[in-house]
Amino acid sequence: MTTTLIAIISVFMGIFGGIVTPFIFKKYDLGFSGNTIVGVFGSIFFIKSLGRLGISPNQIIHNGYINPILLSLNLLISVIGGSIAVLLIYKLKTKLNPSLNIK
Repeated sequence: MTTTLIAIISVFMGIFGGIVTPFIFKKYDLGFSGNTIVGVFGSIFFIKSLGRLGISPNQIIHNGYINPILLSLNLLISVIGGSIAVLLIYKLKTKLNPSLNIK
């Protein structure tokens, strides 16, 4: 149950990263729905890719003990994954449709 909760919180942190990114970088906005969806997939991709390094929910909770350092690292990587995914998808979108390049 607790590993599932950590995974859900990680996804929400990815959504947070995807939504906050356009406030920092004004031009990288995919709309609220687009940022949310890209944040979810970016978070999941980064956590699954880096989960083998010991930041998966199963590694965070070991013998009923929650490792706060691994938990904070997991959440930070989720936020960064959501943000990077928004930036990469926006770049891909402008490459595929050059008329969207606003300079």
